[in-house]
Amino acid sequence: MKWIVGVALLLVIAAMLVKVAGVAGEIHRQSVIDEAQPADAIMVLGAAEYRGKPSPVLEARLNHALFLYLKKLAPRIITTGGAGGDPVFTEGSVGRSYLTQRGVPPEAIVVEREGESTAQSVAAVVEIMRRMNLKSAIVVSDGYHIFRVKKMLESSGLKVFGSPRPSVPQGGWREQWLYFRQAVGFLMWKVGIAV
Repeated sequence: MKWIVGVALLLVIAAMLVKVAGVAGEIHRQSVIDEAQPADAIMVLGAAEYRGKPSPVLEARLNHALFLYLKKLAPRIITTGGAGGDPVFTEGSVGRSYLTQRGVPPEAIVVEREGESTAQSVAAVVEIMRRMNLKSAIVVSDGYHIFRVKKMLESSGLKVFGSPRPSVPQGGWREQWLYFRQAVGFLMWKVGIAV
């Protein structure tokens, strides 16, 4: 009897790994596609900031959003991200500051500064967009991050286009780990566990 339970458990684990691998493959495919086209807003996912200065990852995301904005693909930019332990600055407000210093009018930037996770930031952006009657967005983040964010926004009825920040593919196990981790996060979100 114990061997039946053991075999069943192994089959469940194998099925879960196959599912995660399949989603990781979808994430990889999405990560290299730039779908940028006219939309109501450009949403920039937060990343670390250091005492009011964007980290290199956040700076690259903001520069890409600025590029899309200057191409007139959207009339506004939404910056996201909470404090992440910083008592003074938030990722969203640092993003706003960075963009205004580069010529984006303050009234063209909407800041979400409460989210401490992707799920929280996305939920807040959905509410912001609903209140502003915005129906579509270009999501700017790292390639591996876009699939999950797109699915979350689309589940709220928004039209979403992914546009990964330019980066050099890392390859190897680290890149595969990022896809795997995002796949697990996506599947957890699908069953109601927000991460």
